[in-house]
Amino acid sequence: MGRSPCCENVGLKKGSWTQEEDQKLMAYIEKNGCGSWRALPTKAGLKRCGRSCRLRWINYLRSKTDIKRGKFNLQEEQSIIQLHALLGNR
Repeated sequence: MGRSPCCENVGLKKGSWTQEEDQKLMAYIEKNGCGSWRALPTKAGLKRCGRSCRLRWINYLRSKTDIKRGKFNLQEEQSIIQLHALLGNR
């Protein structure tokens, strides 16, 4: 019953991603698209689980241009304070 595991845990790398792995994942997705996350690691030449690849792409690599990381500038901080005063914690 239920879904079978996405990968065999034997030989999979765990822990922090290297720059080389990030480049392989980005290059594969730019060329072929996301498609099947279960098949992606072997096709891209990564020794990672499909779930790990999907999470890395969604949380870090895809959003590099979408999300600004770091401190707020003065204008952003004032906007946040003003909107919080107007809307509260919603």
